[in-house]
Amino acid sequence: MTQVKQTGWAVATTVATVWTAPESPRTLDVHVLGNPSDIEGWIGSMSLDDKLELHDRNLVQTQALYGTPVEILEDADDWIRVAIPDQASRKESRGYPGWMPRRQVKENTEYMAALEKRRWAVVSRPKTRLYRDRYNQGIVLSFLTRLPVLAQDEEWITVATPDGPQLLWADDVTVTDGSARKDAECGFRILETGKMFLGLPYLWGGMSSFGYDCSGFAYSMHKSQGIIIPRDASDQAMYGKEIAPEDLAPGDLLFFAYEEGRGAVHHVGIYAGAGMMIHSPETISSVEIIPLRGYKYENEHCISRRYWE
Repeated sequence: MTQVKQTGWAVATTVATVWTAPESPRTLDVHVLGNPSDIEGWIGSMSLDDKLELHDRNLVQTQALYGTPVEILEDADDWIRVAIPDQASRKESRGYPGWMPRRQVKENTEYMAALEKRRWAVVSRPKTRLYRDRYNQGIVLSFLTRLPVLAQDEEWITVATPDGPQLLWADDVTVTDGSARKDAECGFRILETGKMFLGLPYLWGGMSSFGYDCSGFAYSMHKSQGIIIPRDASDQAMYGKEIAPEDLAPGDLLFFAYEEGRGAVHHVGIYAGAGMMIHSPETISSVEIIPLRGYKYENEHCISRRYWE
């Protein structure tokens, strides 16, 4: 086992899939084990049964976007066990834990120092391209990828990355210090941002615009407003302000639990107003807006939470 510095590392591929164990990936998962990784090719290559297996065999824990800092908890040669500080979880106090191929992270002290200055370009389109220079494309980036700003003009923003300075189209990002945008319209913005992804197929463990799971969708739509909530639905249901059914407003989170609401939380959606909900439902479906009345989990609604006040 190789000894490495625990901090100062960041994800260095479009989206890093975080596995339950180094033995979890199947032969067909080779698309997302390299650097660069091919998440679109991976998702496109999987049958429905392949996708269901990610959940049924508990193969995947979560994902992390390019540039996301990680803390190394354990090093096993080609694999590292990491914690993701941005994704709070009861599983590990330092952040959501799991295993990643070591080649998908890089140590870059200049990049980490730039992050601390809190002037970031955050991808506001579903996807965009990183450019090595004005004429040469780099990797595709997901919605909400966050990179430190080094310089900008009307067309381009120069950003720090784990791979050194690169460029983004100014029209594809929002420059922010990461402050939460909590105001009277915040819930509506959460909802409207979610609508950008209507029709996007569900992905177990998904945390990117290539595919979200239910809690990854709720987490990401809140993060779009600078609001950081726990990663998993069961943890999300424990915090925020409890909201009575008659007081629900767009942007509130709706939680569903087994045993008609008395058991463990297993699903979350975002209230869309007028008795409707937007959510990333399950592997056989895609992000959708549906009425709560008649929904198969209607009798399992156990609690609602508000994070945007």
